[in-house]
This record gives sequence, C-alpha cells and structure tokens, in this order.
Amino acid sequence: MEFSAKQIAEYLQGTVDGNPEAAVKSFAKIEEGVEGAISFLANPKYAHYLYETKSSVVLVNQDFTPEVGKTYTATLVRVPNAYEAIAKLLSLYEQFKGKRTGVHALAFVADTAKIGENCYIGPFAYVGEHAEIGDGTQLYPHAVVEERAKVGADCILYPNVSVYHDCIVGNRVILHSGCVIGADGFGFAPSPNGYEKIPQIGIVTIEDDVEIGANACVDRSTMGSTYIRRGVKLDNMVQIAHNVEVGSHTVMSAQVGVAGSAKIGEWCMFGGQVGIAGHITVADRTMSGAQAGIAGSVKKPATTIQGSPAINAKDFMRSSVVFKRLPEMYTELSDLKKQVEELKAQLAK
Repeated sequence: MEFSAKQIAEYLQGTVDGNPEAAVKSFAKIEEGVEGAISFLANPKYAHYLYETKSSVVLVNQDFTPEVGKTYTATLVRVPNAYEAIAKLLSLYEQFKGKRTGVHALAFVADTAKIGENCYIGPFAYVGEHAEIGDGTQLYPHAVVEERAKVGADCILYPNVSVYHDCIVGNRVILHSGCVIGADGFGFAPSPNGYEKIPQIGIVTIEDDVEIGANACVDRSTMGSTYIRRGVKLDNMVQIAHNVEVGSHTVMSAQVGVAGSAKIGEWCMFGGQVGIAGHITVADRTMSGAQAGIAGSVKKPATTIQGSPAINAKDFMRSSVVFKRLPEMYTELSDLKKQVEELKAQLAK
C-alpha cells in the first residue's frame, strides 16, 4: 500500500516540512534510504545521513533543526518522538499483513482440545488433550501446546516453541522460536547418593501483552506459579527460574538470569547478562547496567545500579576510576610502606 506524507502526519499528529504528497510504500534505515521509503531520525549521531538519504519521507523530532547550508531532498514529518512514531507505523504495517488461518493436515490436534476462531495451526504443530487455543492465535510449525495448557487470543507461537502442560498464556503474547514455557524448575535435594529430584508440580502464568525472545526459558514453580506479569518483554536467552515473579512492564536484555523465588518489581530495566540472586526483592523501576550481579534486595524504587556485587551506579563509576589506578596505587603504597619501615629503623637506633 502507498501513503502520502500528509496522511502519515495526520495519523501521527505531526506536521509536514516539504511535499505533502510525497508517497511511500516501504521502510528503510536512513543510511540505506531509497525512493518511496520512509525512514526516521531519532539519534543525533545519524543526522548527517539526512543530507545523503534517498528516502522520500523522514520522521524527525519536532525540535530537529537541519544544519545551516546543508540541503536534503526528503520531506520531513515532525512528530513529538520519532522513535515512538516509527514503532507506531510498523505496528500499523503489521496489521495490514494477512494472517494465516486453518489447521494444516500435518498438524496434530487432540479431540478434546478447544481451538478458537481464525486460528492457524501449522504443519507438525501439536495441541494436546484438553488444551485451549484462543481466537486468532497462530501456532507455527513444530510449536507444542501440551495437555491442559491454555493459550489466549491473538498470540503468536513461532516454530519450536514449547508450552508445557497446565501452563497459562494470556492474550496477545508473542513467543519466539525455541522459547520454553514450563520446564521443570532446578530443584534437587542433596543425598548420600547424589541429588534427589524435587517434583515441580506448579505452573507458569504469562499475562497479556508479553513478548519472550528466542531460546528463553521460564521454569514452572515447585508449587503455585511462576508469574510473568502484563507487558513484560524478555530478550533472547533469558532464564527465569521457578517461583519467580516478574512485575508488569519490566524489560530484560539478552542472557539475564533470575534465580528462584526472586520478586522483580514493575517497570524495571535490566541490561544484558545481569544476574539476580534467588529469594530477593527488587523494587519498582530499578535500572541495572549490563553484567551487574544483584546479590541482595533492592529496597528503594527507581534506583540505578551497576557492578558485581551491584552498587549505586554513581558509586560504581567512581570506584571504576580507582580500580584503573590500583596497580599504580599498589606501587605507591609499597614504596610508602618501605619508607615507613626505614624511618622506624632509624628511630630505633
């Protein structure tokens, strides 16, 4: 489909600088722009591409000011937030794409399973006994929904997703390839003969509007439920252990690991490879830098932490400066210690 700059501006409640009839039918990064494409400029580091891009329309922030003396050919659509605006357009574009429907002849659906309207069950997908699939949900090839599990409406389960027995998935949830929901929690009791497995008889509950990346794992609880609350976004290869609760709208980057029974607050942000100890509580709106090790509870909301063990981010930055000078400081300390010993020896005479 094709849209004009004027139509895009009206949809985004923005304004047009340039040709309001400039037409676009595709998306492109600003540095790879082509005629008929729309791009966006949100980061000032990419501003120089505006004067080179061949994109027909570029979304910019309302306060963007072009460099004096430089020219560009694109029509600008000014919006309050260019990054949010492009996300909104991409979501609209997704809605125009047709959804697959129907149950493929090579899929297996148990007789007791309940399948909603306008669903897609791809080849070699599996829906177990008494499982429930909501309206408009899509199961791609080799996706598995085991016995008594419930998947809500308008979900997408990409290839090789596994939802174990009895687990609950809400509405508008996206599970990417290889994601596993409801594997056993890591529960073992030491014994003279090794480790005795503790049965994990609980479930996983994933609320609405959650997205979980490829090869991420959310373990079922020992008893009760592991909870992923509404609007949570988990990146690829994130590990959520048994009995954890992740608060609504929290986001975690790749390879974050959360140990058992930790309680994570709402609207938190965790960088890549953050490790969170078990049985602790992390307050709402905590922000953690990459590779932080959170060993104890974070009690104050809206705290920014870094390092391992994690401390206040400003303290960590100051400590990092000192850390870089440790070899030099050690040499100085050794020299001072030597001088002190020499003074003691002289005084003793």
